[in-house]
Amino acid sequence: MHSILELQDIIEKAITKVQYPSHPARLYEPISYIMSLGGKRIRPVLLLLSSELFNDDVTIAIEGALAIETFHNFTLIHDDIMDNAPIRRGKDTVHVKWGVNNAILSGDAMMVEANRHLTRLDTPVLKDVLTCFNDTASGVCEGQQLDMEFEQRTDVSIEEYISMIRLKTAVLVGGCMKIGAIIGGAGKADADLLYDFGVNFGLAFQLQDDILDVYGDPLKFGKQVGGDIISNKQTYLLLKLKELVNTEDLQTLENLSATADYQKKVAAVTALYNRYNIRELATAEMERRADIAFTSLDKVSISDDRKSELNLLARSLINREH
Repeated sequence: MHSILELQDIIEKAITKVQYPSHPARLYEPISYIMSLGGKRIRPVLLLLSSELFNDDVTIAIEGALAIETFHNFTLIHDDIMDNAPIRRGKDTVHVKWGVNNAILSGDAMMVEANRHLTRLDTPVLKDVLTCFNDTASGVCEGQQLDMEFEQRTDVSIEEYISMIRLKTAVLVGGCMKIGAIIGGAGKADADLLYDFGVNFGLAFQLQDDILDVYGDPLKFGKQVGGDIISNKQTYLLLKLKELVNTEDLQTLENLSATADYQKKVAAVTALYNRYNIRELATAEMERRADIAFTSLDKVSISDDRKSELNLLARSLINREH
């Protein structure tokens, strides 16, 4: 079994070996650019870890890992356009560097490249992998659509929010785990359990992200603390506050949503979170999702020893400070 660092290294080396056509340059250069920006490569690592639970030869899953990482970065290019985001991993976003039309087209080409990686997998697993990949990809699109719709609504429920982040974020984690398991030769029951683990782990990961956005250490978090508050983003914390808040504090919250004094806004909304113990409630929900995830992982019919790296990575991500 490989360590997480070894798997990250395997993925980085595989990414550098991928050769895109040189012409037309403005179609393919943005793909090389975003794929080289790094990041933790969590999703392909999870795919390789999942495959390695059932097969010691990690090389059989590398094309699957490249497909998932290519697909994930494709969604980032299009998300950045939709969010009008100028920076990604400390560098100019693709649409800033090459223009919106170019970024859309390069993103489209990345979906093709992701499928190209998948077609290099062994034929016996290909149909099941493609089915899982396509179900995952459509789920991510549905989640992004709901996220955009929620920006125009003030009546989003916690149940709807959980459903949205499950589609937008968590099904991709579940898809990574299931695709890795299928490639590694897992039976259907184990592949489904790993999918359930991935989805619930993905939910816990996103809930932790919501918490860190308000309570993270700015030096460790790597982005503006309170960004969700400034943009009035519907998060678990905000929706839980709206559920519990009294009439007077609800009016205060509504007045704050329009203020341009961001420092005051972040401080005041955070004070409301503290008054209603929202951090503790969000943490309890995050831990509940994590417990469901680890229960599914425990049921996978592989020794605890083989699961140790996956366990270690998942727990470190849920307990992260950035």
